[in-house]
Amino acid sequence: MANLTSLAKETAIYGLSSIIGRFLNYLLVPVYASAMSAASGGYGVITEVYAWTALLMVVLTYGMETTFFRFVNKESENPARVYSTVLKMVGCTSLLFALLCTAFLQPIADATGYAAHPSYIGMMVWVVAMDAFQCIPFAYLRHKKRALHFAGLKMSFILLNIALNIIYYVGMEGKDVFYAFLFNLVCTFLIMLLLLPQLHFKGGFDRMLAKRMLRYSCPILILGIAGILNQVADKIIFRHIYPNEHEGQMQLGIYGACSKIAMIMAMLTQAFRYAYEPFVFGKSKDKDSKAVYAQAMKYFIIFTLLAFLAVMFYLDILKYILAPDYWTGLKVVPIVMAAEIFMGIYFNLSFWYKLIDETKWGAYFSFAGCAVLVAINVLFVPAYSYMACAWAGFAGYGVAMLLSYFIGQKKYPIRYDLWGIGKYALLAGALYALSEALPFKSLWLLLPIRTLLLLLFVIYIVQKDLPLKQIPLLNRFIRK
Repeated sequence: MANLTSLAKETAIYGLSSIIGRFLNYLLVPVYASAMSAASGGYGVITEVYAWTALLMVVLTYGMETTFFRFVNKESENPARVYSTVLKMVGCTSLLFALLCTAFLQPIADATGYAAHPSYIGMMVWVVAMDAFQCIPFAYLRHKKRALHFAGLKMSFILLNIALNIIYYVGMEGKDVFYAFLFNLVCTFLIMLLLLPQLHFKGGFDRMLAKRMLRYSCPILILGIAGILNQVADKIIFRHIYPNEHEGQMQLGIYGACSKIAMIMAMLTQAFRYAYEPFVFGKSKDKDSKAVYAQAMKYFIIFTLLAFLAVMFYLDILKYILAPDYWTGLKVVPIVMAAEIFMGIYFNLSFWYKLIDETKWGAYFSFAGCAVLVAINVLFVPAYSYMACAWAGFAGYGVAMLLSYFIGQKKYPIRYDLWGIGKYALLAGALYALSEALPFKSLWLLLPIRTLLLLLFVIYIVQKDLPLKQIPLLNRFIRK
């Protein structure tokens, strides 16, 4: 239990910064939505360009974040040498990428459909190069369990970025997409300066170590590419497969904006990941590690289901972060949230092949899921627009999750509480269906009833898996 308590504390810190940060970033959605109407397609440009940067981030880090945690926890390795070697590898490749893209900026802009706006591409090239390099010192902070320092830097970026955007788009009533990318570049550069004290190169560069790490990371890179394609492939290809390009840009903007509401699930997954990755590799030597992994999986699913219900029950309020001309896309929210739950479960399951050094399996699963996603998009986007994107993500993550579970039970069996997890899923599904079937139109009637339904789920959690007496603060209060 002590191990889970430690994991919970770190997840709370990472989660607080991640959730607050994402919540603050939500402020940019209404800012962009009011400055750029759905018809203008401006938010579609932001959605597509950031999809490309997400894909490039995976390529430029090439699995070195996970590789760092794997090797720095090996007793046979020198932690300082591991960190220094990884820093130099990722730093050199990121710089080379940025320089080459800058040299061939116009041809790249032409190929991506932004021939008239090469500056968009140029700014984001340097942003993604710096972000990729920053992943390693941020991983170092996580390894050293300096969660507050980590969270402080992340929050500094977010607050400054939001402030600059609000000054321009609200205070100055600007409408140019250019400044959204410029502010990101400025903030990323400032965080790079703040990370300079964490760049320790005294460990030198070990070529043999680098080769071993590359052998370990290559399958993770393939896995990562397939995994990120599951998240961004629809946004990258949408404009090119939709019958009308301008209409496609507009529809993509609506889909991208409405998907933001569903991203609370991604926040929880990311927060859990920040704490869970170093925890898993550090815990792998203990005898009770599998039991702890099973418990962590169950708690993760419980609280993501709780988040799903909370978002869906209060969607009639949350929708006001968007301008009304974006509301037509709100029907994707439950589908995207369910897909994010599948992604989170898949992430939790993924550690079996990392722990036995058979990361190739992750690549197989992710590519299978990606193939399903791309096929559904190509076949159905022309007819069903962004609804096809939402269901494609659901199906793609579902396939990857199921493959990882069934093969993982043969390679690295873990006894998950499937019966207990299943009951939570059924209860959440029943409560959601009941809330949707309510005949009332008035929010004054709907919201209190949905709040009661949410409390029923919370009560079930407390009775089954989270007795109040196990929470130290409440336990002291109860004793009094």
